[in-house]
Amino acid sequence: MLAARELTRRFGGLVAVDRVSLELKRGEIHALIGTNGAGKSTLINLLAGQLRPSAGTVSFRGEPLRAARPERMARLGIGRTFQHSNVFPEFSAFENCRLAAQARLPRVWALHEPAAHCRSSGEAAMRALEIVGLSERRDAAASILSHGERRALEIAMCLASDPSVLLLDEPLAGMGGEESNRVLELLRRLKTDRAILLVEHDMDAVFAVADVITVMADGAVIASGLPEAVRADPTVREAYLGDGI
Repeated sequence: MLAARELTRRFGGLVAVDRVSLELKRGEIHALIGTNGAGKSTLINLLAGQLRPSAGTVSFRGEPLRAARPERMARLGIGRTFQHSNVFPEFSAFENCRLAAQARLPRVWALHEPAAHCRSSGEAAMRALEIVGLSERRDAAASILSHGERRALEIAMCLASDPSVLLLDEPLAGMGGEESNRVLELLRRLKTDRAILLVEHDMDAVFAVADVITVMADGAVIASGLPEAVRADPTVREAYLGDGI
């Protein structure tokens, strides 16, 4: 669905992402792990169009994407969440999702039409809230949702735009065990007809849910493959996992 080939990003003399190649496939959760500063978030920003690569290519369904901006990536069907909650706090959960749905398929001819009259975006918003378990909180302002609910709302906002690829940057950050388990179960359901890239520091969660794991260090990939092969890789253990994993 989405592929990077020799993707590189330099900031002056710093190489934040160094010739990274990976493939995201439908039906798989592809986890991306590494220490802070390994280049994971920079890589997601490259895949989502927030940053332009210094070298290398990003392809969607086999077609190269050259200088694609985030709004084009979103309309192609590439959704993403961020490390920190990125919602409109004064809007209700439903309004946040409806706005995301409208952004995917804007109706420029309906500039003066109330958003509530857009049936398709309203239906998409409700479906997304139901999928993540927030339908009963549809009228609650995002500002009063719990941390876990806000993270779930971000995923719902992605789903409202009907993406085929999800790029999730630390969706479990700050969650307790019960909340994390709900999100992991959600990801298992979502992967059926989507490709998912999961950046996460919770190794128990990663090994519980990932089909493929890629490990980064100093901007480069040091290992990639099935979870058990990555767990046993001596380079990964030395650089990141340690003997306790």
